[in-house]
Amino acid sequence: MIPGSNSDHPSFRRSFLFAIQGFRTAVRSERNIKVMLAAGACAIVAGLIVQLDALSWAIVLLCCGVVISAELVNTAIETTIDLVSPEFHPLAGRAKDIAAAAVWVLATIVAIVGIIVFVRAIFF
Repeated sequence: MIPGSNSDHPSFRRSFLFAIQGFRTAVRSERNIKVMLAAGACAIVAGLIVQLDALSWAIVLLCCGVVISAELVNTAIETTIDLVSPEFHPLAGRAKDIAAAAVWVLATIVAIVGIIVFVRAIFF
């Protein structure tokens, strides 16, 4: 719904389709989403190879989902900043750098969690 508009919210189905459309757009246009999806696919294949238990699968899938979601939010933030500040502005650059840093911190923590999960599955 557009603020100030009298139109109703889209149906649940239409909202779901908008989300799918947004995901497809991000996958087509953003390199980092592709990298995160590839890393997630590698984690899933590795999990199949080492035969993770149910709790380990839950951790791996949750970590994959959170990192991909964070990258989508980062992309939305960067796109919005590009819309409202098409010319370079130091604050726009700062906001984009901070959003990217949030994904980097999360991805680093998820990598550590992944190492713990897979070392445990392989050696214990």
